[in-house]
Amino acid sequence: MPNSSPEPEIGTRERLLDTAEELFSAHGLRETTMRQITAGAGANLAAVNYHFGSKTALVAEVFRRRLEPMNAERLRLLDEALARAGDDRPDLRAVLTAFIVPALRLGRGAGQGLFQLMARAHLAPDPELRRLVAGQFEDVARRFGAALSLALPGAPMDELFWRVFFVVGSMCHTALNTALLSEVTHGRCTADDEDAVLARLLDFAVAGVSTAAHTTTSAAPPARGPRAPGARP
Repeated sequence: MPNSSPEPEIGTRERLLDTAEELFSAHGLRETTMRQITAGAGANLAAVNYHFGSKTALVAEVFRRRLEPMNAERLRLLDEALARAGDDRPDLRAVLTAFIVPALRLGRGAGQGLFQLMARAHLAPDPELRRLVAGQFEDVARRFGAALSLALPGAPMDELFWRVFFVVGSMCHTALNTALLSEVTHGRCTADDEDAVLARLLDFAVAGVSTAAHTTTSAAPPARGPRAPGARP
């Protein structure tokens, strides 16, 4: 009877993904070769072709396996927040909690390398790669955009997206660089208490997003006064 146990295949697939994620985040997507990945995973090129078909498909799966569960948890928490609100306006902090908590937990846990990898992907001169990553967030953007509109009636949608864009930057910086904060404050501020870090980040996010309904920001650049004679632009 032939041995058709799936365990070795599952193990190889996960090793390839783990190794690819580590190497991509450390060295870049283009710079990392398939031979480096297979060597690190103890596999061969045939295994990559069998499980993924191509390097592009491997990259897509590296993102999908982290982002899909994270975004599913975001939407689950959002559904709970909306259900608690019933016919009333959803609580802004609850909506932002649903958005931030799953990502921050991922960034401070097994998926920390993904935040570095996503930064590389957004900076990469590869529009296909950027579209691949952005596609993972389409449903999240639509659902949270609608929820924020309910929480902050009258806020312009473009302004809400700008505020959330800034929140994402704060969230990623918190996930990756809290050690730097400890260093520059000589240990006064640390991230040892994860709940306290989350509470501070949520306070910051709520304060920033809540003013979107009252914004006076326009797309026009700020007016400048007359330049002094001889001043450079």
